[in-house]
Amino acid sequence: MTSVSDSEIQRYGVLSEPAGRDLQALVELAADFFGVETAAINLITSDEQHQVATAGFEPSICSREDSMCAAVVDHPGAVVVSDASRDDRFADNPFVTGEIGSVRFYASAPLVTPGGITLGRLCVFDEQPRESTPEQQRALVVLAQRVMDVIELRLRNREVAHSVDELTRTRDELRRSNEALVHFAGQVSHDLRNPLMVISANAEMLSMEPAVADNPDLAEMVGEISDAGLRMNRLIRSVLSHARGNGAAAFDPVPLGRVFGQAVADLRTVVGSSGANVTVGDLPSVSGDPDLLYAVALNLVGNALKFTRPGTSPTVEVSAIRHDGWWRVLVRDEGIGIPDEHREDVFRPYVRLAGEESEDEVDGHGVGLATVSRIVEAHGGRVGVDSTQDVGTTVWFELPERPEDLTRPESTAR
Repeated sequence: MTSVSDSEIQRYGVLSEPAGRDLQALVELAADFFGVETAAINLITSDEQHQVATAGFEPSICSREDSMCAAVVDHPGAVVVSDASRDDRFADNPFVTGEIGSVRFYASAPLVTPGGITLGRLCVFDEQPRESTPEQQRALVVLAQRVMDVIELRLRNREVAHSVDELTRTRDELRRSNEALVHFAGQVSHDLRNPLMVISANAEMLSMEPAVADNPDLAEMVGEISDAGLRMNRLIRSVLSHARGNGAAAFDPVPLGRVFGQAVADLRTVVGSSGANVTVGDLPSVSGDPDLLYAVALNLVGNALKFTRPGTSPTVEVSAIRHDGWWRVLVRDEGIGIPDEHREDVFRPYVRLAGEESEDEVDGHGVGLATVSRIVEAHGGRVGVDSTQDVGTTVWFELPERPEDLTRPESTAR
């Protein structure tokens, strides 16, 4: 059966590596301090004693039942015996009787982990009876503690090295992911620009037709198509630049009221067909990239319009609150809500949630809120979601009031 000490010895890995100069120096120092030639660092498993470092002889392994250190392994402090042949604990031990050795003087101190598990003992011994001083006994305990410090330090170094390896692999994965994202963004940009150029060209041609130019309503409609095409082109360029720049954004004063108003206007077809009621309250001006923040507004309002309860018209409310030099913008809907287990998932790429009444997923590719999160974080802010299933969802983001406030303090807002 594997004991607790077996598991700890295996975790520390000390039996599978060389003693090293540090442990060798400590065991030799212990022998010198007692004026003897022989000493050992003994680790005790459930069935064996392993000498991981020795002075005066070569390390070996013996059975636990033959070990002198095993007989006192649980003793909390130093054990010092002037003549082991006269001590009941050791008199019949093969290391004393001559079967394996003829030990007389024996002294040891425990090797105890920070968790209180004894792994073995640091011992010194001699074939002649001898006395020791209290100073030597205290020194033996201190040296045993230093042995354990070395073993503990080796474990921590291995753990750090493992963590570094994991971080390196994660960094490499992120680098490859970012490269794939840039490639994806470039491809999407190219694929979107071609039809957009056709739309813009046709809108320009329509604007010059007499039937359109002479009809104010038609002229306004065509002008809105042309303006939307220009905004979309800027948005594509901005998102592509953002992806290539690894999140870098140019900061300018941006009136969020105008940005959200434009997003709602561009979604008027969806708003009209669904009978939605969208209210945009007083919103602040913040520092940021206007095209990227337009993408945030378009995604948040568009998302709020999608997740509606069957048989109801969407209700969306956009508002803002200020606290400690930060603006929190909230987009609230009265839709189906988000189950608790999916709160964090919605900000991951390619995650799409299904409506409660159907197994069909809502239209989209699951990149909207992931894009929102990436853009907001590039602006020095953060995003979050508050939701109660069947009641509605509030997705919010926070941005600094001033462009120099890029290091965000821990928010007290919830």
